Amino acid sequence: MRQTPLHAVHVAMGARMVPFAGWDMPVQYTGIVDEHKAVRQSVGVFDISHMGQFIVSGRGAEAFLNRVLTNNITKLQPGQGQYTLLLNNKGGVLDDLIAYRTSEREFYLVVNASRIDADWAHMESQLTKDDDVMMANASDFTAGLAIQGLKARAVAAAVFGDETAFPVHNTIRVTMTDSGPMWLCGTGYTGEEGFEFFMPAETAEGWFRKIVDAVKAEGGVPCGLGARDTLRLEMGYPLNGNDLSEDRTPLQAGLGFFVDLDKGDFTGREALVAQKTAGLPDKLVAFRMTGAAPPPRPHYPVAHAGHIVGEVCSGTQSPSLGAGIGMVYVPLSATAIGTTIEIEIRGRRFPAEVVKKPFYRKLSC
Repeated sequence: MRQTPLHAVHVAMGARMVPFAGWDMPVQYTGIVDEHKAVRQSVGVFDISHMGQFIVSGRGAEAFLNRVLTNNITKLQPGQGQYTLLLNNKGGVLDDLIAYRTSEREFYLVVNASRIDADWAHMESQLTKDDDVMMANASDFTAGLAIQGLKARAVAAAVFGDETAFPVHNTIRVTMTDSGPMWLCGTGYTGEEGFEFFMPAETAEGWFRKIVDAVKAEGGVPCGLGARDTLRLEMGYPLNGNDLSEDRTPLQAGLGFFVDLDKGDFTGREALVAQKTAGLPDKLVAFRMTGAAPPPRPHYPVAHAGHIVGEVCSGTQSPSLGAGIGMVYVPLSATAIGTTIEIEIRGRRFPAEVVKKPFYRKLSC
C-alpha cells in the first residue's frame, strides 16, 4: 500500500490505520463519533494527500475539458471552481471531481484517490493531435489537508496570519513559495464551512503540525476517514465506487444539476440525452431507518412492496441524528419522499423511509 507524506505522523499520533483505495490511511484517532461531532461543533483536520491533482493548461485547455467533463467549464472565471463528472461513452460515471480555473489557460483538477491512474489514462485517450493542451500529474508531488467546521475561519487566521486568507466557497487561490505552489480551495466534503489546502509534499508535515495545533486551540481534533464518511453521508454527498459507478449515469444519481446538456458535445452526452428521453430505469434515493434497527451497511438487500429491488450503496449510523441512514438505487415507483422500503440485515427486514437530502441540516438553515 502507498503512504501519504504524513503516514509516520499519523502513526506517532496513535491513529488506527486501514487500507483505502490502495493507501494506508488513518480511519480514526480518538473515535469516529468524537471526530464527527468535533467537525459539526468546532473544527477538524483531515489528511487528503491520497487524492489526485491534475494540471491542464494551454490554449485548448478550456475546450478540451468542456469536451470530457459534464459541467460547463466556460462559466468559470479565474479563481473559481465547480463540481463536475467524468463519464464513459455510455454515460456511466468514471469519477466525480472538482475543477478549478487558476488562470485563463490553466485548470487544477482534484480527483479521487482510487481513480488517479484510470482518470489520467482516460483523459489522455480523449486528446487529439489538434488539441493545444498540456497535462501534468502532480499527485505524487503534492499533499493535501481539509480543515472543516465552524471554527475553520479561526484556524485559517491562526495558521496564515490573516483572516482574509479564508477562501470563499468554490474558489481557489494559488500562492508561489520557495518550495513550490500552494493551492487554497474553498471546498470540502462535510457540509460544514471549511477549506482544502494542497502543498508540496516535502512541506506537508510542518503544515500539518501547525494546523493540528491551531485546530486543537479551537477545541477541535485531527480526524480520520471514518468521520469523513459519516459527515459526507449525512449531507447526502455521493462516494465514488459506492453511490457512483460506471454502470449508472449522473441523471440516475440525482446529479443532473452538474450536467450541462446544452453546452455542446461531451463524452457521454448522447447516452444521457437518450436516457432522459426514454426515462430513468432507477434513481438514487436517501433513506432513514424507522424504529429500532441495526445500522444499514453497503450491499444489504433492499425490498419494496415485498420484492428485493436493490442494495444499499452507502449506509451508516448517523452520529448527529442517532439513526441509521443510507442511499440506494430503487425503481421510480419507490422514489417518492415518504415511501416505505425495507433493509434486510442478517436475514431480517427492518423498515425505512425514503427522505429528502440532506439528512442533516444546520439549525441556522
